[in-house]
Amino acid sequence: MRWGNRRPTGENGTTRELYAAAAVAAGQLPPLWLALWIAEQAGDDYGRGINSLGLACMLAFAPLVLPVVGLVQALIQSVPAGHLAGFLAARARGPRLAWHLVCAVLLGVGWAALVTLPWGGSSFAVTALLFGGLGILPVLAVGHVRRRPRWGFWGIWFRSGLASVAVCVLVVAVGLAATFGGLIKEYEPPHLSAAQVTGVWQGADGAELRLAADGGARLTALPTDPGTDPEARRDYVVCDGTGTWELERKTWNGRDGVALSLDGGCGADTFWVIGGSEHDPELFVLFGDPDAGELRVLELQRPS
Repeated sequence: MRWGNRRPTGENGTTRELYAAAAVAAGQLPPLWLALWIAEQAGDDYGRGINSLGLACMLAFAPLVLPVVGLVQALIQSVPAGHLAGFLAARARGPRLAWHLVCAVLLGVGWAALVTLPWGGSSFAVTALLFGGLGILPVLAVGHVRRRPRWGFWGIWFRSGLASVAVCVLVVAVGLAATFGGLIKEYEPPHLSAAQVTGVWQGADGAELRLAADGGARLTALPTDPGTDPEARRDYVVCDGTGTWELERKTWNGRDGVALSLDGGCGADTFWVIGGSEHDPELFVLFGDPDAGELRVLELQRPS
């Protein structure tokens, strides 16, 4: 019998495999989050700072939340994939571990479809890659503890936590090396001319801003600064109407933007910061708290 088909019998073996899958599923999340955060530094942060309170809460509650998240992933991905792999390995050639990996990845793709397709499925490919990939290490951990029957509950979680910390340190070291080596470059916003800013900008919830070449502006369902409006219940108000605009240089944190002045009594003058890239420019405003405010983004619509 091949080692890939070996499996401890009894409740203890099954429980140990569950612990292993849950521990590794939880342990892989901090390095993944750290790697994604480092990669995001090459893009526009839209003026958002590091939310120190949120970071402190995350660090405080991570030891309590991560095991629960890992257990949930194990129960909905690794464990059912293991049962399916056992069924397939008994009726087809190949080691059980290989079948377990395939089933876990396919289950991850299935969960990605369930999460994304009801909302249009635009992010299905990325989500499927993520969910499928997250199922690989827990399955390998299950295969490993089958060959290490002496590992108990605390031994499994201690090794997973230690490995997670080591990988986080490695991710930081690689990120620093990539930054100083020029592989990860600091984001630089585009410098657009007034002619490049002129056009139709659209965003979520039907927001639209038309900037004319003569300095006139027409807005539809556009978020604007509420000013001193005592009836404003949010960090912004949605307005329709007209106004004027002017391109200003290095006004907001040293960045260019469009100063929008509104006619009528809805909202106050709002400064839309230029972001994105020269090929795909954006206008954005971060309403409210800079650390946890509400971000609204408009994209320039190209003539079809």
